[in-house]
Amino acid sequence: MQNSMRHADAPSGRSDRSRERYRERLGPSLWILVAAALAAPMAALVLTPIDTTIALVVGAGIGVVLIALMIAAAPVVEVRDGELRAGRAHIGVDFLGTPEVHVDDDARHARGAGLDPRSWHLIRGGIDGIVVIPVTDVDDPTTAWVISSRTPDRLSAAVRRAQITRSTPGT
Repeated sequence: MQNSMRHADAPSGRSDRSRERYRERLGPSLWILVAAALAAPMAALVLTPIDTTIALVVGAGIGVVLIALMIAAAPVVEVRDGELRAGRAHIGVDFLGTPEVHVDDDARHARGAGLDPRSWHLIRGGIDGIVVIPVTDVDDPTTAWVISSRTPDRLSAAVRRAQITRSTPGT
């Protein structure tokens, strides 16, 4: 009972830095994983004339390895230590404007006809949400960062929280 009455602002043992963190792996969608898993029976069929046992083992191994590689190679979007990291790219939140969240038809437009070719993008199929964050650095030729996210509201809030933390004296 006492745990359920805990106030949201009560200290939880976390530092202010850990609360500004956001991390999301843009893993492949379920239908892409299923399509990769279909490589297993195809490989097994190729090897069946040689030996059915070897075919089953190799087919299962290929399926597991393909799925593991797809998950391991998926880019990570992270807000940490005053930086937005998307895949291998990173930028300080001081150089970013207010994030815009797009879902459904707005997200389709932001990924398609509304996509500025000068923007930097990390777009993944099967992930509906998009966050567009304008770049405010006048020396940067990139106009915005366009990032796919399964939780675009959380990503946007993490960027804004990091910007506030960076701009507040004494933090």
